[in-house]
Amino acid sequence: MKNRKGIILAGGSATRLYPITCAVSKQMLPVYDKPMIFYPLSALMMAGIREVLIISTPIHLDRFKELLGTGENLGMKFEYKVQEKPVGLADAFILGEEFIGDDNVALILGDNMIYGPRIERVLKAANKVEEGGVIFGYQVADPTSYGVVEIDENGNAISIEEKPENPKSDLAVPGIYFYDNDVINIAKNVKPSERGEIEITDVNKAYMEMGKLKVIPLGSGYAWFDTGTPDRLSDASDFVKAIELRQGIQIACLEEYAYNNGWINESKVNQAIEKYKKTEYGKYLQRMLDKKGKQQYTEIFNSELFE
Repeated sequence: MKNRKGIILAGGSATRLYPITCAVSKQMLPVYDKPMIFYPLSALMMAGIREVLIISTPIHLDRFKELLGTGENLGMKFEYKVQEKPVGLADAFILGEEFIGDDNVALILGDNMIYGPRIERVLKAANKVEEGGVIFGYQVADPTSYGVVEIDENGNAISIEEKPENPKSDLAVPGIYFYDNDVINIAKNVKPSERGEIEITDVNKAYMEMGKLKVIPLGSGYAWFDTGTPDRLSDASDFVKAIELRQGIQIACLEEYAYNNGWINESKVNQAIEKYKKTEYGKYLQRMLDKKGKQQYTEIFNSELFE
């Protein structure tokens, strides 16, 4: 399988969250008990992606370096890139051209969170698609507020509209995208929109027009949060809190995914346990090693009985 690298776009000024974000990056804000960026990073990890580029503003990038480091503690490799000013989501592929190299790439927005049954399998399935693009469709009550995709019976995108007045479907497009290496040249040839940005919708349309854009609908039971406003940020925190407290698990526990993927050993996990020993995060990692927490249920759930 062709290698795929990941990009987290964690830039922008987040003016919809002012005054909270006047002095701090939006993607550093807490979503219940973890920094927001842990959630998109965990999605890339679940997909099986080990090399990740974090793109952020000149004033915030060093904070991400301080938080995440080189990725060695997770058996990963992190690189960092400055985006001087926000000029559209597709700019990530131009900024990340050297990082991507000849590999395929996945982009996830730093303020997006996806959670649900078998989400790891869904993300791994998207990662296995080597040619063209793969996006997701999430059913929403009011599609007029989102980018909306219409699909045929085979899961191919047949129309994409940005905040349409008369939506052709109720499937919104969450901020996670899987593409082959052609996305670099496609992004370079996208003409800026009226607001002067290189739109990700135009990248998706280019793949759609070539007949190379697949859509994976996320059915009932999945939760998608775009945490770009105070209400949505609060909703995401409430959701994570409810799941974690009721089930005794941790959403977006980075060391858990790294350990289950075989990227780190127990020694690395123990280092994290020592670091987080005063928190539920650390206690959860200890339960994982003791085979008393989520790990045992993950093994059962992924057994051949459920194929």
